[in-house]
This record gives sequence, C-alpha cells and structure tokens, in this order.
Amino acid sequence: MKRTLILGLALAALTGPALADTGPYPVVVEEDPNLPEHVVYRPADLAGVKPATLGIYVFGNGGCSHDGTGSRNHLQEIASHGYLVIAPGIIPANHPKPAEEQGQPGQLKASNSPASLTEAIDWAVRENTRQGSPYFGRVAADKIAASGWSCGGLQAIAIGKDPRISTFIIMNSGVFNEGNPISGIEVNKAMLKDLHGSIIYVMGGPTDIAYNNGRDDYARIHHIPAAYVDIPVGHGGTYMQPNGGIGAEIVTAWLDWKLKGDTTAAGKFSGQSCGYCVDKRVSYEKKNF
Repeated sequence: MKRTLILGLALAALTGPALADTGPYPVVVEEDPNLPEHVVYRPADLAGVKPATLGIYVFGNGGCSHDGTGSRNHLQEIASHGYLVIAPGIIPANHPKPAEEQGQPGQLKASNSPASLTEAIDWAVRENTRQGSPYFGRVAADKIAASGWSCGGLQAIAIGKDPRISTFIIMNSGVFNEGNPISGIEVNKAMLKDLHGSIIYVMGGPTDIAYNNGRDDYARIHHIPAAYVDIPVGHGGTYMQPNGGIGAEIVTAWLDWKLKGDTTAAGKFSGQSCGYCVDKRVSYEKKNF
C-alpha cells in the first residue's frame, strides 16, 4: 500500500514534495525539541503502533554531515515499515543561514560525532518510559540497529561497545586500512572485535571508494554472524532513489529479520537458496549464520 509523507504541525518538519513509501505507516519527518540537533522519522500515528514494537534505527549521515535529511528517502522508507529512525543534524530548510554564510548547494559546515548516535539511542529509550511521551510503551527498547553511510558507517562502528545495540548495518563504508584521515572519529580495525549481535555490510561494488575497506572489515569478522552485499552503484548508494532504492529494501528486510524475527525476511539472507543469494541485482555472501 502506498503512503505519503505527513508533514509535522507542532514540530518543525521536512518541507518539499510528498514522497510515497511502501510500508503501511504514513511517516512524519521532524525535529523534536526534546532531542536537539537530530531529525526523527517515525510513524505519524504512534497510537496506532502496537506496544513495544517500534524498533530503533540510528543512522550516521554520509560525510558525518549535519544534514539529517541527506538520506531522507532511505530513512523515510524504513520508518514507513514501523521503525523509529533517527539521524544526527537538522532539517536545513528550517535553519536558513544569512546570505553571506551560504556555501555551495548541498554543503554544510557542521559535522557530528559518534556520540550523536548514542544520544539518539538514549533519547529513544528514555522516551519509551517517560509518562506523557507519545512514544511511551511503543518502543522496542531492546531492538536497536546502528547504521550509517560512509563516514556515518564509521560512527556506527565507533559505538560498537554499546550493549544495547542488536545489529549493525554498515553502508558504503569500512575502517581505513592505513590510518584514519577523518578527524573527530577514533576508529580502527581492532574495534571490529567490539561489534556484537550481527552485522551486514551494504557496499557499492568495486567502484565504491570504500570497497577495499569494507571487504577487509568483513574478512576480519569471525565472531558474529556477518553478511556482505554489493549493489553495483558506486559509493553514492541508492539513498535518494525513490523509496531509497534497493539499499532501503535490503536494510528493511535485515531489520525485519533481526529486530522483528520475521521468518520471510530471514529467508532473504539465510539458506543456500536465500533470496539475495540468487538475486541478480546484487552480489551477496554470508558467514557464521
């Protein structure tokens, strides 16, 4: 069933044309005053969400950008399937800069740290128990996924010790094989051992500038179930394709399996003839299942 974006009224919301999502929930995209410097994507009618079913998906932006809408099609699509999705940053259209401070289109000077993902998790868990919160009792506080694109994927790895996280989704990213040229993020190959639960790498094929890093990460992970998928689109992924493209499809299926226990979704990743094993749109492999 197709649903369209419902713009928030009381809270600042994403402006622009409505987009159709494939999930059963209309989606609100907003800045919540109780969670500064973050953008929240969530089902519009929280009262219609069954108690303790709203899984949490925190997502580090590409470039560790302060634009919380830079991957909005991807994030909105996932939220439409019954997830509380949070990205660091702001809705830029709601925070216009003075003309003399404007950069090139799409540029933002601000950036975020890995702590911004932890802040998002803290807020979601807290809202689930706060009397009067619209999220009260609705969040599956023990079903949490940490994800991110490129620099944002490194942010997700950097918080790998957080025991609340159930699964990791690293997209067009991987720890640098030689040094780390990105200031503000302390991440190295040894931290891969901190990852727990399960992990999937969603990469862009050999033309992805993070390809070698992601392949090396995957080869080093032996202690948890791990999957690796290449979508032959390069580093830019499918984030802003309609409905987030096949990348959002894969991530939603992984979340449905790992956070909701959906057996149909599991069949896309597990078994000799799994859905993505034979899907000609991608190259897929797995281990430790």
